[in-house]
Amino acid sequence: MHPAPLLLDAAACYAALCARDARFDGHWFVAVSTTGIYCRPVCRVRTPRAENCHFYAHAASAEAAGYRPCRRCRPELAPRAFSVVAATEQLAQAARERLDAGYAKGLPALAAELGITDRHLRRIFQAQLGVSPLQYQQTQRLLLAKALLTDSSLSVASVAERAGFGSTRAFHSAWARHYRLEPLDLRKAREVVNAQAELRLAFRPPYDVSALLQFLARRSIPEVELVDEQARRMVRAWPLDNGQWGSLAVRFESDHVRVELSPRLWRHPAAVVAGVRTWLDLDADPQAVMDRLRVAGLDATPGLRLPGCADRFELGIRAILGQQVTVAAARTLAQRLVTHFGAPLPEEERLTPNVTRRFPLPGELALLSAETLAATIRLPLQRARALIALAQAWPDLAYAKRQGVPLHAERELQGLSGIGPWTAAYLLMRGWPWPDRFLPGDVVLKQQLAAHPKVNTDAAAPYRSYAVLQLWRNAA
Repeated sequence: MHPAPLLLDAAACYAALCARDARFDGHWFVAVSTTGIYCRPVCRVRTPRAENCHFYAHAASAEAAGYRPCRRCRPELAPRAFSVVAATEQLAQAARERLDAGYAKGLPALAAELGITDRHLRRIFQAQLGVSPLQYQQTQRLLLAKALLTDSSLSVASVAERAGFGSTRAFHSAWARHYRLEPLDLRKAREVVNAQAELRLAFRPPYDVSALLQFLARRSIPEVELVDEQARRMVRAWPLDNGQWGSLAVRFESDHVRVELSPRLWRHPAAVVAGVRTWLDLDADPQAVMDRLRVAGLDATPGLRLPGCADRFELGIRAILGQQVTVAAARTLAQRLVTHFGAPLPEEERLTPNVTRRFPLPGELALLSAETLAATIRLPLQRARALIALAQAWPDLAYAKRQGVPLHAERELQGLSGIGPWTAAYLLMRGWPWPDRFLPGDVVLKQQLAAHPKVNTDAAAPYRSYAVLQLWRNAA
């Protein structure tokens, strides 16, 4: 055992550990030398002595030092830390998100997608996270396997496959080397009755669930998604990178969400979990956001979250449909589009009778004529042309593949017909998603800033996207 490679203030961390301060959950982990176990700051076990504690910025760093994850507080549930500052941090963050989603093409391919060499990727990853990309990926696979073993009754072979291990033998070898116990030991004294049980994903309280659900409910497309504000539950069709769709349901609890997956999605849990965390902004640091909004002169709503999206293409199409019309009118147009051009979900992929269709794919819309699309969903011809232009350009867009830096993707989007500065910035804000994008020319924002001249949105950086949400909320 040895101290963390990334420097943390041990005294401050220990004080937060004694207080079980949820604000630090996911920002660091505590490893106890006398037990060989590492925990989240919110773990309810007896507080260890300070001299036995070592603090690590990431779970992978703790595991690289030889510690095992706690079976009580479950580090695999912790929200992720997020950085929005320097370009190197952006690249490391992008690499980390791909690894979280189960990236399996190898380090050279990952570096090429990010536009850098694999040597540079290893260097910036080590500098930002304190471990190599391969060490981080191995930890994420093991933690996903731990979650699947804990929350489902899947066989060990199925767990190994879904967690991204090449074989059951490779999984057993890695598990024994890191955790020094048998995989099925996690299931002792416990019964799981459903092989496709719900997964749990934690977040840092507070979380304004009502605000997020209201925002998504106003924009929800019947048959594609269902928002039940009273039950704090959502169900929607969900895409996979291979072009297939399933559906999922999320239900909010006090400090986590429960996620139910359809059979097809259950075969790709890493990608789906990573997407859900982004969609619901589960990794936000609410205290940091509130502090910056207050510095900017805004009366911050505790726990305000930035709604992401399930599918960037869907968001792009809906943003164009929403140009110069109300939210309700845009929703109606999106519903017509789905009714005429979206395919039904297979019966076995439906978690509720209300969610039965998926959104059209880029390749499907790209084959339509603008005249046919405009006449079918009753849309101005120029806007129909913009929809088809986006569909045709989609496979090569950096925005679609989340390549490079955010502002490059925004400029690329503005080069497409029908996408101006506001639409491109909105897609960046919710679809990348990027927490530090203000929307140029937004009428509501202009009205709010004129009515409150002391508000300085630049002071909200690096959380100006939350300032947009707060000003919209104030105007409602």
